[in-house]
This record gives sequence, C-alpha cells and structure tokens, in this order.
Amino acid sequence: MNKDWLKKNTFHYSEFKNLNRLVKEKTRKNLRISLCLPTLNEEKTIAKEIIILKSELMTRYPLLDEIVVVDSGSTDKTREIARSYGAKVYNATDILPNLEKFKGKGENLWKSLYITSGDIIVYLDADIKNIHHRFVYALVGPLLLFDNIKYCKAFYDRPIATGKNKIRPTGGGRVTELVIRPLLSLFFPELTQIMQPLSGEYAGFREVFEKIPFPIGYGVETSMILDIYEKWGLDVIAQVDLDRRVHRNQDTKALGKMSFVILKTFFDRIEKLGLIDLKQDTFNEIIQYNLVGNEYQPDIFKIKGVERPPIIEVPEYREKFNI
Repeated sequence: MNKDWLKKNTFHYSEFKNLNRLVKEKTRKNLRISLCLPTLNEEKTIAKEIIILKSELMTRYPLLDEIVVVDSGSTDKTREIARSYGAKVYNATDILPNLEKFKGKGENLWKSLYITSGDIIVYLDADIKNIHHRFVYALVGPLLLFDNIKYCKAFYDRPIATGKNKIRPTGGGRVTELVIRPLLSLFFPELTQIMQPLSGEYAGFREVFEKIPFPIGYGVETSMILDIYEKWGLDVIAQVDLDRRVHRNQDTKALGKMSFVILKTFFDRIEKLGLIDLKQDTFNEIIQYNLVGNEYQPDIFKIKGVERPPIIEVPEYREKFNI
C-alpha cells in the first residue's frame, strides 16, 4: 500500500486561493476549463451556483471558460433559470440524438464531454446549499500546478440540512462508510485513502474522461475511480478538503437504492477486471417493502445497468474533436 499518497496528494482548498496564480498557469499551459452541472429539478439552488461561480471565476478571475448545464428533463424551472443567468443549457436527450436515450446522472456527465470545449472538465452537483467558488478553484488547482495529477476529487464534512435554518453539525457519508469503504477495504485497500469516493464534486482532464466508460446512473463515481486507478494508478489522483458541504438529506430507503446501484456497479467492474468470477448473473432489481393498510407490498426498483463506452470510441465525438 502506497502510504505516501495520503500525504503527497491530499490538499486543503486554502492552498489554491491565489487565483491569479491559477489563471497565470492556465494561460501558460494554454488550457480551457469547462464547468458542468448535471441537473434534475434544481430550481432552488441552480441560480445561486451559477451567479457565484460566474461572477468570481469568469468575470473577476478568468479561470472558467464556460458553465454548462446538462438536464435530465426537469419538470420545474431549472432550465429557464439556468439559461437566464448565462449558462449554456442542454437537454441530455438532445445531445447525440442518434443514440438510444437513457436518463441518469452518469448519462449527463458522459454527454457533457461532447458539448463542452474544455481541456479540463469540472463536475459539480447542482444541490449545494453553501456554494462557494472554492468548490471549483480548489479542484482545478492541483491539475494546474502538478503535472502528474490528472483527476481531483473533493471531500468535506457533510452537515445535513434538516429543515428551515436547521443544520445537524455532523452526518452524511452513510453510503460511503457502510458500503463503498468496506468494499474498497476488501479489494483495493489503497483506495481507502480517498476520503469520499462518492462525492459528486471532481475535476479531471478530458484525456482521462474520454477514455473510460460511464454507467448511466449513480454508479458513475464508483466506476470512475476504479477505472482511473486501473489504467493510470493512484498517483494521478488527488483529493482536496473543501471543509464543508451542506446538502439535502435523503431517507434510508433512497440510500438503499443508491447502495444497490453502487454494489451492482462495483461487482460488475471487478468481474471485468478479472478479480472475481461470479458463478451466476446478478439481478437488476432491489426489492423494498411498503406498509399499505395492514399489508406489506413490494416496492421494486429496477436499474437498466447500461454503461456508455469511452466516448472517444463514438464516431461523432471523434469527428468533432478531430481525433
């Protein structure tokens, strides 16, 4: 186990607060940086994210070249609000329209590679209640300042918003500690040094993202880390402490669905890597139960298990980027 990694490749956001230095390095290396926000019904938080990130990192400091929203079909005003504040807004289904259509976070992230122009892509969830421009500059800092680092992931304390103006000082990260960390401990002990492998905030070079597959759903963060580790090793990965991220809480049943998708993704991936040999096919349904009247009724959640190939293999992408 590479015990030096935690010391060498873990940073605090304050190490990158000299934004003039980051802009200078970006200019020297002739790089473009794109921010992608995958959305589904985020009208309560999307405006604040765009306003702060655009004003601080496009107007005040020219670190970002574009802010792109890829939407899964919101039924609220997410798209209209994002567009009114200057983001480039796309329906995921309108991108690469000749392909079979799917919905999911991973689908949005994968398709964003086609419509963004950046050499570096930053992915942020769109439900961050305490948004600050450190969520972007801290993730691109290691990529700009260290030539060996190609992918950077956020970690933080995760207070849970429990109601109006009420914050629980600790909490969150339950799926990480109950599901993914035990799995990594069993199969990839080195990767346990990544504090929050499931965090939705990360940045990386296009040359990395375009060469790995993307599951269409919640398993994308899990597969991304495993694939990057398998192809390029741990030293290309960094992590940055962002101090705190306030997010909306999810109930245990929703976390069960998320855990099911992550488990399915993990075992599919390690089987492809030849680390295990499953003697039977796994199923694509999680069965939970609701009490209706005096009877327990099954509540079945089915995943499609679809995975997009590395986008560099897609002819339209190759043509657009002259590959």
